[in-house]
Amino acid sequence: MTLLSLFKNTNNNNPHTLIWSEDDFVNDYLAKSYAKEEKFKDLEHVIVDCETDGLDELIASLTESSLFSEQKLIMVKNPFFLTAKVPKKYQKQINDLVKIFENLADLEDVIVIVASYDKLDRRKKLTKTVLKQFNVVEPKIRSYEVGAITKALIKAEGYTITQSALQLLIERSDQVMDTVLSNYQKLKMAVTDNKITEKSVMQNVDLSLDQNIFAILESALNRNYQEAVDRLENQLREGTSPIQLLAVFENQLELLLVVKILAQRGRSEPQIVKDLDVHPYRVKLALKNRVKISKLEQLLRDAIELEFNYKNGTYHEDNFLKLFVLNV
Repeated sequence: MTLLSLFKNTNNNNPHTLIWSEDDFVNDYLAKSYAKEEKFKDLEHVIVDCETDGLDELIASLTESSLFSEQKLIMVKNPFFLTAKVPKKYQKQINDLVKIFENLADLEDVIVIVASYDKLDRRKKLTKTVLKQFNVVEPKIRSYEVGAITKALIKAEGYTITQSALQLLIERSDQVMDTVLSNYQKLKMAVTDNKITEKSVMQNVDLSLDQNIFAILESALNRNYQEAVDRLENQLREGTSPIQLLAVFENQLELLLVVKILAQRGRSEPQIVKDLDVHPYRVKLALKNRVKISKLEQLLRDAIELEFNYKNGTYHEDNFLKLFVLNV
């Protein structure tokens, strides 16, 4: 099973593929996985970075025969020719690429284009040609989809993961897909039987900065003030600034507040997840929290005011932040 099949494909029978999303790490992971598939094992693998190697090098790779095998798999990175920012000096190369891509059926090689851009210039003939002639895969993953995609990806690669381990992996990766993949790579090297357990995640994936800061607020909200202050002092010793800490506090308080307001208005848990585009576990935790809306509103106002005073230089000492935590 190819990892690309986890996402929408315009034509998965076409080996020529365009992988397009803003997330460079995810794109690169999928491209490398695709290139390692059994059907491409006997092909010479060539990587062309358009920004460093240039378009002439790309055209040469597309038009010249391989010295080592009958076919090549050509990985095209940073294809700036698909964006709006293409200098006029490249017009000849652009015209050449249009001709090559219009006649993909005559090409023996396989082309994989990795486009890590927010937008492509769909007005250009070259972009229109690529979108028409290639299998277009857009691995754009919403926060609430991270768990399902991660589970499917792990299964596709021949690994297993328990539900509790999956939950912990996603939590410690801040529900960010490229961080999940980075931590998953650590786990693949650490496990010996292709089985990822909660214990292996705890041993190999550290708490993120956001998680550590969230734990401070969570301890304070549960009135475990000594634990909250100890965690706070640890973060300050490690060099986290009061402004960084407050930014995360505000983010967490805003989420708690919005979830509670939506729930009060009759929105179900799945509806809240989709409305806010956050991971389901964060919504579940927020719904379990017993702090009243009025209290959360006051805490958020206090955090914003405290951050403002740190930024304008009124406050310098860490004690003001500790007082905030103790007053939660």
